[in-house]
Amino acid sequence: MSHIYRPRCKCTSKKCNCGASWAYIVDIGKDPKTGKRKQRKKSGFRTKKEAEVAVAILKNEINQGLYVKESDVTFEDFAKEWLSLYEGTGRVKESTVRVRSHEIKRLLDYFAKLKLKDITRRQYQNALNDLKKRKYAQNTIEGAHRTGRMIFKKAVELEVLKKDPTEYTQVPKNQMTIEELEGKKSLPNYLEKEELKHFLNIANKLGLAQDYPLFLLMSYTGVRAGELCALKWRDIDFEEQTISISKTYYNPTNNRKEYKLLTPKTPTAVRIIDIDETVINELSKHKLVQKQTMMKYRDIYHDEDFVFASMNEDLPGYPLYIKKIENRMRRLLRIAELNSTLTPHSLRHTHTSLLAQAGVSLPQIMERLGHKDEDTTKNVYLHVTKEMKKEASQKFKELMENL
Repeated sequence: MSHIYRPRCKCTSKKCNCGASWAYIVDIGKDPKTGKRKQRKKSGFRTKKEAEVAVAILKNEINQGLYVKESDVTFEDFAKEWLSLYEGTGRVKESTVRVRSHEIKRLLDYFAKLKLKDITRRQYQNALNDLKKRKYAQNTIEGAHRTGRMIFKKAVELEVLKKDPTEYTQVPKNQMTIEELEGKKSLPNYLEKEELKHFLNIANKLGLAQDYPLFLLMSYTGVRAGELCALKWRDIDFEEQTISISKTYYNPTNNRKEYKLLTPKTPTAVRIIDIDETVINELSKHKLVQKQTMMKYRDIYHDEDFVFASMNEDLPGYPLYIKKIENRMRRLLRIAELNSTLTPHSLRHTHTSLLAQAGVSLPQIMERLGHKDEDTTKNVYLHVTKEMKKEASQKFKELMENL
């Protein structure tokens, strides 16, 4: 049942013309709890024809089972609700929830007090464009957009919203200049074989406590810095010469006592890595030194089995943190007069490069690094093997010329 009518004017002004507008009332079903009929009312149509068209559209939606009564909830309130649901799935890490929370803050600048149903596709696209104008990094904007899409998709799924305004919107891309394109490097920086040997020699001779076994292990296995910080002695099998990677270090507040150990980045990051006698021997030496530290600070030592832990009176036994490793590597690179912009992650690329030079296949390298799919690793591998093929071709040419 539907009814189209002119609402009675309640204004006292002589110039009021609201009586000229049209409205409708449409039955949209029954309340399942009370059994009473539910109605949808809407006014403000300029003509009777407009009201009739709106009623026809509404009835069609009801008949097709597509009718959604949009909520008046604000973006800010629903985003909080969504984040709670997202976290409650139990399928996402605490660090990921924290990232999503930061990305929501970017969107709150534009939509906080707006009703979810009132946010248009144009408004959403303008928000992405404005983030670009405000010089936010490309990854930041893409992250905000990714979170925004999840929020609005959930709103549609829960029938809080009829249409998703993020549909067909795009993150604005940087338009690179010719100079930037010509100077762009497609490969990450990593150490060549001789450079790595020099770096490790410096770490051995001039490094601080733990530097040599730490960077030797990273270079010979390609483990991530977070995986290294979380490594425990029980993860190392000295007889089988393997290391089990099953966790990663997490400390967003940089309070060293409030660290957390989380599951790795992806399921493929859980792995067992073969190591050689060079690494095993250094780890054995390091373990003996650590035992001396444990005895020295036995009353306050944080004995949680960490391989790389603080060895002085400042929180002895607490795991080393990623920033500390970055600072130590930077110091050694400067002493070695190597590229000081390299990071611990660069040692993963170095490991990839040297494995490729050694003839290890790409699938084997990916398994060793705990990657399911990683374009950067592929690019390093393809670059190295391409150079090896060129070298092989040149050697064959020289062989034939010397016959």
